[in-house]
Amino acid sequence: MTFQLTSRPARRRSNAQKNRLSPEDRPAHQWYRFVLSYPPHLVRDYLEQFGVNEKQTVLDPFCGTGTTLVECKKQGIRSVGIEAHPMPCFASRVKTDWGVDPDGLLAHAERVAEAVPKRLRRLPVKSEDGHGLRALPADSAKLLLKDSMSPLPLHKSLVLLDVLGELGEPEYRPYELLALAKALVTKISNLHFGPEVGVRGFKQDAPVVESWLSCVRRIAEDVRLLQPRRGVPASVCLEDSRRVARALEPNSVDVVITSPPYPNEKDYTRTTRLESVILGFVRDREELRNLKKGLLRSNTRNVYKGDEDDQWAAGFPEIHRIARKIEKRRIALGKTSGFERLYHRVTKLYFGGMARHFEELKAVLRPGAKLAYVVGDQASYLRVMIRTGRLLAEIAESLGYEVVGTDLFRTRLATATRKQLREEVVLLRWPGGRT
Repeated sequence: MTFQLTSRPARRRSNAQKNRLSPEDRPAHQWYRFVLSYPPHLVRDYLEQFGVNEKQTVLDPFCGTGTTLVECKKQGIRSVGIEAHPMPCFASRVKTDWGVDPDGLLAHAERVAEAVPKRLRRLPVKSEDGHGLRALPADSAKLLLKDSMSPLPLHKSLVLLDVLGELGEPEYRPYELLALAKALVTKISNLHFGPEVGVRGFKQDAPVVESWLSCVRRIAEDVRLLQPRRGVPASVCLEDSRRVARALEPNSVDVVITSPPYPNEKDYTRTTRLESVILGFVRDREELRNLKKGLLRSNTRNVYKGDEDDQWAAGFPEIHRIARKIEKRRIALGKTSGFERLYHRVTKLYFGGMARHFEELKAVLRPGAKLAYVVGDQASYLRVMIRTGRLLAEIAESLGYEVVGTDLFRTRLATATRKQLREEVVLLRWPGGRT
């Protein structure tokens, strides 16, 4: 099967514009978001291009921390998200609920902030090496990167959680927990992002309560601005993107705007591991393993023996050619680690999983539905080029979708090859009917 994608640039923006949020972007987006999230303006561009109105429903089947949903709600458009990871699913739900009283939220947070130092003074600290400080259970601590949090900031954060539990008000608790997640990653921990998550700048201490309260204030300030749109429906389902029909009504979606994971070695559960563990979304290796099984197989760290998504890629020669090339290069280079041995397999699992997603999606799309998938080329598997957008377009066309074209979103420099890789928006249309 061959076809030619038309290619045109998406709306051009300067590097400064790409790297900062404008005033219209800021409300709700900065409450908590992935470092690699796509920008809100891209969602607005395609809402406008597709002519979406308030009578239609937009789906983001890989909604992450809710960029698409927040933008839709701000524009008065109904939206629904699918997310398989409980931490970003929680974040998306909070970020799209603007009904809380901002004054009440602030007043409650300030009461908590006053109570935490009193609690800390009553807790003895026996030594400077951390003995006597509050700590995570051993099974939970094993999930974290070494030194991702210093003992004293962790102690303070756990005491803050205790006080939130004791003084908690149900209507404020989700916002206060999301504020803590944001503060943990940006101000309290030793984590560093760029592009992989790592540890840098070990902090003996950190202003835990002050950082958390600052995040709550930001949320309250934004809610005040957003409340005129609080009645616009937005919902988020905790579900596998390959099983969207289990979560949505048939023929209920008019538009899809999303950015699925790319086939590379980024373990997206590591990006949110710290806050997921401290807030209790993941408590041990078994829960982490079960979580990963519900995710698209986009990296070797969530590949399992019984995975069968590669069967969905059986009819695509180009995918198998790439997989063979990766394996041949691995052998030639003498790469023998367990993860390296999986590079060729995860390539087939990824595209097979996306085929499953596209097939499942057909049941919930209305005839004429328009779709935009933000994806990027990859070369992280031994520098073998994977043209993600082109392959996904071929898969979608084979399943009955019309390929409208592809927009160049931006280019980025590949770390390993120093070559420019394309990030594109693949545009599709679902004509309806059986295929």
